[in-house]
Amino acid sequence: MSESPIRVAGAADGSLTYAIPVPPEALPAVTPAALLSAWDAARARAHAGGWGPPRELLFRRADGGATRLAIADRDARSWAEAVDSRADLSTLGGLSLCLRLLALVEVMGRSAWLAGLFSVTAEGVELHPTLLRAAASMPLDAGARFDAEALRGLLSRALPARMPA
Repeated sequence: MSESPIRVAGAADGSLTYAIPVPPEALPAVTPAALLSAWDAARARAHAGGWGPPRELLFRRADGGATRLAIADRDARSWAEAVDSRADLSTLGGLSLCLRLLALVEVMGRSAWLAGLFSVTAEGVELHPTLLRAAASMPLDAGARFDAEALRGLLSRALPARMPA
């Protein structure tokens, strides 16, 4: 079994710090099914009140610098903990899954034009398959978010101009 390229250190207060050898933009794609499964697991964990520790992510940039991101919000910590228990945030794939999930939630909240492509109810979430595929595969930006305009462009090419009658 190969060793993870991500180093994780725990602090006395329970917080975790991750040293990641690549920038957020270099994290791998995930499958749409894994992303949807992670969403369901994260919602269940948050509903149960399982919050998880604060996490600090230190990404190495190509220029030798670092990008520092925090998962400190209670809900984000819960979602990260749910993904960690399923996909291991100390792996590039697990971390990518977590950050894509958080980025999807974030872009859905700030991009009103996405409203017709998802529905969130007490029973769960319905995501348009094209939105789900885009979130699973498009690169994250330097802040581990989705570029809303790039997402809009990608979706405008993938969706039919008109719905069939």
